[in-house]
Amino acid sequence: MHTHIIPEHLPNFAEKFGYDGFISLLHHREGAARMMKGDFFFREILQNCWDPELRIEEYAKFDTQVQVICTIPVLFSYWAKPNDALAISEFLNDHIAEIVQKYPKNYVGLGTVPMQDIDLAIKELERCKELGFPGVQIGSNINKNNLSKPRFFEFFEACESLGMAIMIHPWEMMGKEDMTKYWLPWLVGMPAETTRAVCSMIFGGVFERYPKLRVCFAHAGGSFLATLGRIEHGFNCRPDLVAVHNNVNPRNYLKKFWVDSITHDDVYLKYVIDQIGTEKITLGSDYPFPLGDLEIGKFMLDMNLTQEDLDNIFYKSTLDWLQLDEKQFLV
Repeated sequence: MHTHIIPEHLPNFAEKFGYDGFISLLHHREGAARMMKGDFFFREILQNCWDPELRIEEYAKFDTQVQVICTIPVLFSYWAKPNDALAISEFLNDHIAEIVQKYPKNYVGLGTVPMQDIDLAIKELERCKELGFPGVQIGSNINKNNLSKPRFFEFFEACESLGMAIMIHPWEMMGKEDMTKYWLPWLVGMPAETTRAVCSMIFGGVFERYPKLRVCFAHAGGSFLATLGRIEHGFNCRPDLVAVHNNVNPRNYLKKFWVDSITHDDVYLKYVIDQIGTEKITLGSDYPFPLGDLEIGKFMLDMNLTQEDLDNIFYKSTLDWLQLDEKQFLV
């Protein structure tokens, strides 16, 4: 339920909109491209980042038929002018919709929306619903604004009303300017970013306001579950600082949201299972990027989990989160 895709060819957004900072693709060799942010090299991607048939073949090696696809967070473009970000969202969503339409037994799409302008975000959310997407992917913060900001409540209300699920993915990691070495933004910043999002939504009262909102946090919820004891203790010992907008203990929200299974660690995954149960753990991979679980759940088969738990993680929890019927994927 957590994979990323990009069109093989991107428009020259910088030329189209008249300013820099947008991602472009430089196809420098067969089967590979460089993602460029202006003149800055972001990362190299391979053909499996855009080729839907190759992706199906690679997934089949791990007995996996269906993959949920969404854009790469660097393409969110929350920093851009709102109408320009809307145009990018429309382009990316149309591309994903085409893939889902062509391969309905293999792909489910999550849309992207211009969260810097909530009216435009809701407009594109509604169009994503019309495209047949069961949900959208958003970032862990919006231009450094936490998801507890009241300006985002209207968007969450729209998601709940439309029955659209939300996947929250870390991006623009806090403090990344201070930890540029050793890939620390991805190794340290990403788990912290996701925890920031979980805590913001809990303490900001988002889950209390919108109890039917279906949210899944990437990378097993970041470091939230590992630090929940500290978070709960802070809630109890300094309610004047923590419980200012919501006086419900954060532990009470366990099993109110989903997390994916990307832990790379069977011991920690067992801990996550103990905390929230396999009914709330979806099968994540972060495919096709190297920091992902590119063997797609293989280590879970060696954990002596029950068949019920494996079924939950491998497909039932995702179907529940996205409110999909497994019958639509039977071949």
